[in-house]
Amino acid sequence: MEIQKTEVAKNPEIEEIIELTKLKQSEEVEHCDEQQKQAQDAEEDEDELRNLLLADIGELPISPPSATQVNFVSYFITDFTKPGHDQYIYRHANGLCVIGLAPTHIAFKDEGGITNIDFNVGKSDRSVLKVSGKRKKNAMRSESNTALCKVSTANESYIVRCCVKGSLLEVNERLIKQPQLLNSSADREGYIAIIMPRPADWTKNKESLITLEEYKEKKQVSL
Repeated sequence: MEIQKTEVAKNPEIEEIIELTKLKQSEEVEHCDEQQKQAQDAEEDEDELRNLLLADIGELPISPPSATQVNFVSYFITDFTKPGHDQYIYRHANGLCVIGLAPTHIAFKDEGGITNIDFNVGKSDRSVLKVSGKRKKNAMRSESNTALCKVSTANESYIVRCCVKGSLLEVNERLIKQPQLLNSSADREGYIAIIMPRPADWTKNKESLITLEEYKEKKQVSL
C-alpha cells in the first residue's frame, strides 16, 4: 500500500491535477470573498442613499423652502444712495438678476404702504421697453445707480435703482395696475425688474452686495 502511494506521488500528471484542483479551490474562495465584499458595499451604498433621501424629521425645516430660495441666490444692498433704500437682487444660475424692494425698504414704513409706481423716470419710460431675440435687442444698458422707477406712498416718493450694471430686459408692468403687490409680495409677484449683467460686471457689482445672512444680521430681521 505504501508503494502505491509513493508511485502516485511521483506521477507528474497526478501532481499537476492536484495543484490545479487546489488553485481552482483557492480562486473559488477568493471569488466568494469578492462577491461578499461587493454585496456589503452595495448595502452600504443603499444605506447612504436612503439617509440622503429620507432626512431625519428633526432636521427638516418648519416650512418648505420657497421657489426663490431654491432657484436663486439672494443678495441685498442697503442704504443705496440714501438711508433706508434697501433692495434685493435675486440671481439665477443663468446670470439673470431679479430686482425688487427689500422688506426693510423705507417705503414700507409709511402708513398705507406703496400706492403707486411710475416707470417713466430719467429720459425714458421703462414700461415701454420691448426686448427681442437672443441678442436682447433694444435692451437698455444701465448702471447700478440708474433710476428704475419711482414708488409713491401717501406722503412720499422714492426712486428705486437698478443696483447692478447690465441690460434691463423687462419691468413688471403688472405693478402699474396692481401696486399693492409691492406691499403683499415684493419678493415674488411684486418684483420690479429683470436685468442681465455681463459676468465681469457682475463680479464687480457683487463686491458691493451682502448675502442673505449678512442682511438679516445687519437689519435684525428674520426671513
